Amino acid sequence: MYAIIETGGKQYRVREGDDLRVERLRAEQGDEVRFERVLAVGEGRSLVVGAPTVPGARVVARVLGHGRAKKVRVFKYKPKVNYRRRYGHRQPYTRVRVERIEPGDRGLHGE
Repeated sequence: MYAIIETGGKQYRVREGDDLRVERLRAEQGDEVRFERVLAVGEGRSLVVGAPTVPGARVVARVLGHGRAKKVRVFKYKPKVNYRRRYGHRQPYTRVRVERIEPGDRGLHGE
């Protein structure tokens, strides 16, 4: 079974047992988090697509830890006026492991 979830403005295709890095969540390491914005749930050849979300569906995950991504260097300049700015940015993230996918009210077979 797999699901397509939305969190932090991004969409992820997840299966049970998957580890993924999502935008920083307000949760402690070891906490259980629930992703309620499930856009689709599928298994084999059957697929339930939400409009915009699948009613009652959720993905339950466990927080493995927090971190910061590799530094991205940003350099701005304007020619001929001696304007130069250099700075860096490290995006914070949360690592989670998907524990289970709950398909929701409609089920996977369009009941």
